[in-house]
Amino acid sequence: MDNLTQNLANGISLGSLYALIAIGYTMVYGILRLINFAHGDLFMIGAYVMLYGLTLTSAPWIIVLVVGALVTGILGIILEKLAYKPLRGSQRITILISAIGASFFLQNFGLLLFGGRPKPFPIPESLNKVISIGGAHVNFVSLIIPVITGILLIVLNYLIHKTKTGMAMRAMSRDFEAVSLMGIDVNRVVSFTFFIGSFLASVGGFMWSTKYPSLLPTMGAIPGMKCFIAAVIGGIGNIHGAVVGGLLLGLLEIMIIAFFPALTGYRDAFAFILLIIILVFKPTGLFGENVAEKV
Repeated sequence: MDNLTQNLANGISLGSLYALIAIGYTMVYGILRLINFAHGDLFMIGAYVMLYGLTLTSAPWIIVLVVGALVTGILGIILEKLAYKPLRGSQRITILISAIGASFFLQNFGLLLFGGRPKPFPIPESLNKVISIGGAHVNFVSLIIPVITGILLIVLNYLIHKTKTGMAMRAMSRDFEAVSLMGIDVNRVVSFTFFIGSFLASVGGFMWSTKYPSLLPTMGAIPGMKCFIAAVIGGIGNIHGAVVGGLLLGLLEIMIIAFFPALTGYRDAFAFILLIIILVFKPTGLFGENVAEKV
């Protein structure tokens, strides 16, 4: 029972991280029908920004987290302006190639800027505590991650459903061309979407680094791919679906390892197996809609 409690806490924690990062994928796709493959690399950049914020300043970790997420959000806007906006009217394959190129650029830029050796992440002392729940021992950060994810989701839901920008985002997800003809500044709305997605990815990068405190310029590749899979499982374009997909993927990963320790080396394969199963039986994802693609 104690092991079950501990594994549930770890699974929900990991799933919350996947959900937080998957939201960025699903928001961008919902509006632009674009898979931002550089999203995982923004997650990496955010982690490095916060690493230097913690090591070079004496600021509290929460301040470093907010400032680092803001910096990464601005970087997300710059990425959209340079890599995606000039190609907005182009064919899908052209934009897809640009997204892949942006990912490789950020990885290699990270190698040049930060070096290829792993860097230890200084876990804040307040997050490094171990808490006893019954007879289980759970890291405090595993408990705080779902709380932070929940708070950010509440704020995001408010932005999307209660503000004019959020109303424009929802309208653009239905008909981008019609919204642009109604006098709405679509460039501002797209930039805001990239900012929010990159902000959340950066928060996820900080939390990921507190659980796995070793940073590499390629660290965003596998988590980024898994979060993309989580978004597809939930129904890409659906924010709540991304959350459910992330939680499902995180719990599955931890529970399979807990019950079948011999499969630990194959944990990354579980996400792809689940993706194949979902695509075979529910191609639009758990909460996806059948939408006709425009050619």
